Amino acid sequence: MVHVDKNRFGPWAIVTGASSGIGEAFARQLADNGIHVVLVARRLALLEALGQQLEKEFRVQYRAVELDLSDEDYIATLTEATRNLDIGLLVSNAGATVYGDFLTVDRSSLYQSLHLNVTAHLSLIHHYGQALAKRGRGGVLLVSSAAALQGTPHMADYAAAKAYLLSLGEALHIEFQKLGLNMTVLLPGPTDTPMLANSGTEARDMPMKVMSAQQCAAEGLAALNVNKPTHISGSMIRFIMAVIPRSIRPRMMGDMVAKGLARLNSRPQLSGTENSVSMGGKANEAHR
Repeated sequence: MVHVDKNRFGPWAIVTGASSGIGEAFARQLADNGIHVVLVARRLALLEALGQQLEKEFRVQYRAVELDLSDEDYIATLTEATRNLDIGLLVSNAGATVYGDFLTVDRSSLYQSLHLNVTAHLSLIHHYGQALAKRGRGGVLLVSSAAALQGTPHMADYAAAKAYLLSLGEALHIEFQKLGLNMTVLLPGPTDTPMLANSGTEARDMPMKVMSAQQCAAEGLAALNVNKPTHISGSMIRFIMAVIPRSIRPRMMGDMVAKGLARLNSRPQLSGTENSVSMGGKANEAHR
């Protein structure tokens, strides 16, 4: 377990995309440190089940907030749900990926993805960052992606959005230091989450072992503790990013995504599912 100072980053933390994957792992590790958690996602039943487990196992409090961060007025709903809480940490984790060739993807899906992957994070940090600045302590852990480090074909808008988050977080790291706040951007590599499971990508497609969500979250919290500006989770993906030129990586990453998409398209489609969408957002999408 990574030690997280609850006097600095507590007594309450907000975790978006908390119903599964990396978000759930963040919530568990924060609760293990005695920090109360606001669990935010669309699937209320999963949030309640997780909250009850954390309450029983770690004797912390929780609030489950059913919320779609792609909605325009989500910030007002979350503000009301957290109005009387002393928030010491924001883990801005929720996101969505639309897979496919850019010109074939519906434009409304791209706009929705852009709102969830960019605007929602921007609004959260701006809103809760002001309260953290008044406290003079606490922090923000912003979850980007290793896809931010180069363009990625077949998920071009997602990689671009994550690059925005990386740039935003690097700049805010400097600004927030002056306010006594920690700011870290986490860039997960391939991680065992519903996103990966629903992308069609398999271990044989990747040049490294898939990381557990627990390890990814632990690395992120450890980086936040020491106020690293950025952290790529996983030693192998860090090595790959260091030794393979950026000019080569887009084609390499695109080939990996294309293999997963081809595998998905060869499977029988179930009624009511959308294989092109795989993380966060609407009802047929998987969470991180």
